[in-house]
Amino acid sequence: MLAYEGVTQRFGARVALDALTLRIADGERVALVGPSGSGKTSLFRLAYAAFEPTVGRVLLDGVDLAGLHKKKLREARAKIAVIFQAHGLVDRLSAGQNAIAGSFGRRGTFDSIRAILAPTPNERANVREALERVGLADRIDDRVFNLSGGQRQRVAVARAIVQEARLVLADEPAASLDPELAREIVDLLLDDAATRGATLVCTLHQPELTSGFDRVIELRNGRVVGDGSAARFVLGTG
Repeated sequence: MLAYEGVTQRFGARVALDALTLRIADGERVALVGPSGSGKTSLFRLAYAAFEPTVGRVLLDGVDLAGLHKKKLREARAKIAVIFQAHGLVDRLSAGQNAIAGSFGRRGTFDSIRAILAPTPNERANVREALERVGLADRIDDRVFNLSGGQRQRVAVARAIVQEARLVLADEPAASLDPELAREIVDLLLDDAATRGATLVCTLHQPELTSGFDRVIELRNGRVVGDGSAARFVLGTG
């Protein structure tokens, strides 16, 4: 599903990723761990072509992302749902309107606006089903600014469900939550990926949240220093 081939990423004199080669299989659920500055964020951002690698290639479904432009790049990104630590939601819109935004990659501009302002009964039912899966069906019409941090992150997960993305990228989705809520959000992501057969790549600061993942990869100084199953993974030894 996702491959990094000899990727080096530099930002001026700083080397964020150092000749890294890594493959993530279709349907695999992977946790990326490591200290700040280890390269997790660069690895994450390269996966949705936020920028091109200094050296090497990043491939999605075997296609080099650096070779895609405009329509082809939009089509590739439509396969990817991105969940940020800061949610990436529009506070003045409702939970349902934010969730339906997950379908925008399959729509034109005018149809996207129409879906936000006047969703069809079927569209609203699909959004309600996604929100029900994350325990928020009763908040479908509530403005996001009225929701708690954990509830907002649940809406972000519902948006990924509506998107029907084949690859879900979650960047520190539980970093600002208390341990119980953090576990709930990570479990929602794992359950969604397992239910839909989607690939999940999740960056985590908390090693205790890696249980349930198929694979845990540890980065340090832009290199992979540990790679193994969550059941036997020990930081630094993998």
